[in-house]
This record gives sequence, structure tokens and C-alpha cells, in this order.
Amino acid sequence: MSQTRILVLVGSLRAASINRRLAEAAVKTAPEGVELSLYEGLGDIPFYNEDIDVAGEVPAAAQALRDAVAASDAVLLVTPEYNGTLPAMLKNGIDWASRPYGAGALKGLPAAVISASISPNAAKWSHDDAVKALGVAGAEVVKDASLHFGTIGQRFVETHPADDAEAITQLAATVRQLAEATKVRANA
Repeated sequence: MSQTRILVLVGSLRAASINRRLAEAAVKTAPEGVELSLYEGLGDIPFYNEDIDVAGEVPAAAQALRDAVAASDAVLLVTPEYNGTLPAMLKNGIDWASRPYGAGALKGLPAAVISASISPNAAKWSHDDAVKALGVAGAEVVKDASLHFGTIGQRFVETHPADDAEAITQLAATVRQLAEATKVRANA
């Protein structure tokens, strides 16, 4: 039985980010046969520019992301909300992984989005923008795997999400649904 590989892209560069902690907790929920890996390096990728997206000259950081996405069976985005939308570096990662248009690494790849913010809105605007960008990029968004966490500044101020039974249950369900979507894709 082959391993299902899910690449996790975190929309916050801050080391102590609660979004990063949610992603770390999600990694721990992986069922047998599923491997989640946190992608490091989104902050190193230059902003997408078609002038530098030239065969043989693609910036190494952008090519590394494309290769990581292409080697994955699914992607999981974990995003905060910055000024009512998703962080620029996460959108930039989607842009690089979507190229070349129609044949990028995201094409047909199952994807899910977890959003979290300090507001009760639970970063739903960011979530919706991420779903839209992934869909336009050609990913197959698994909407049933969506997950939103609100008021995280209060909920996780003293507790890591990995120690919150409800959060672990929700994260595990999202990971399971995304992994199941990879099987549906493989059997199509």
C-alpha cells in the first residue's frame, strides 16, 4: 500500500503562529498510510513574475515549491486572515504552483483549507479567497474538508492545538477527508 502524501502550506511566517501550531497538530493526526509534511520556504519565494518564470531560469525557491507540490497527492492550506484576505506569500505560492497555466503542479490536485483568526469570523474571508485561488489554479477543492477556527487568541493562548481534544478531532476529520479525496482521484 502506497503512502498518501499531503503537503501543508502555512500562511504565517511567524514561528509562534497559532496557524503554524494548528498545522503541526494536523500533522500529528495523520492516519496510517498518510504522511503530512509542513512546507518550509514560502517566505523565500520571489513574487510571481512571468519575466522570471522562464524554463531553466525559475528561481530555486519557486521550483522547490513546484516540485514539492508535484510530488504530493494533496495540499492542505492553513491560513490566517490579513486585512480581510489571505497572506500575500500564501497567494504567491498558489500562483507559482499554478504555472504553467493549465498544467501547473496544482492541476487536479485535491486541496483543503483550514482558516483561523483571532476574530469570531474565523478567517472565513481568507478561507474563501484561498478556495477561489486554488480553484482557478486548477486544484480540486474538497469543500467538506473545510475547517474554521475563530477567537484563537483566547482559545489557544495557553493550550497548544495538539492538546485541545475538539481541535484534534476536527483536524483529524479534515485530514481524513482530504486523504479520501486522493483515493477517489486515483480511482477515477
